[in-house]
Amino acid sequence: MLKLEVVLVPVTDVDRALAFYEQKLGFALDVDYRPSSQFRVVQLTPPGSACSIQLVRHGSSPHPLGLYLVTDDIVATRDALIGRGVDVTELRHKVPVDSWEGAFDAGIDPQRRDYATFADLCDPDGHRWTLQERGYHA
Repeated sequence: MLKLEVVLVPVTDVDRALAFYEQKLGFALDVDYRPSSQFRVVQLTPPGSACSIQLVRHGSSPHPLGLYLVTDDIVATRDALIGRGVDVTELRHKVPVDSWEGAFDAGIDPQRRDYATFADLCDPDGHRWTLQERGYHA
C-alpha cells in the first residue's frame, strides 16, 4: 500500500506563503526548521488531512500547481475561507454528473453528490487549489 504524505510546493517567498497557508487557509504548521540561512524546511498540513505540503523556495515565479482539497461541506468551507479574506470562486457543479463530459452549471449540485461540486482559490504564487465536496450529510 502507498499513501501520499507530502507535496512540495515551490514558492517565491516562504514567509508570505507560510502566512497564507497558516492564517488564511487554516493549515497547521508542523515544522519550521531553519538550522542555517541557506536551509529551511516548512511543512504544513490541511485540517483533517493525512497529506502535508512543504514550501520550497524557488528563485523565480514557479510553474503553478493544481491541487485538490476535499471537504464534506463545500458551502461552509467556502464561507469560512472568504471570511478569512481568501478570494474563492463561485460554486460550480458538473452537468450531467452521471455522464459528465466537462460541462458545469453555476451553484451547488442539487443532490450534493460526491465529487460533483467545486470552487477554486489561488495562493500568492498562483498555485490553484480546487475545493471538492465529498461526504456531505445534511
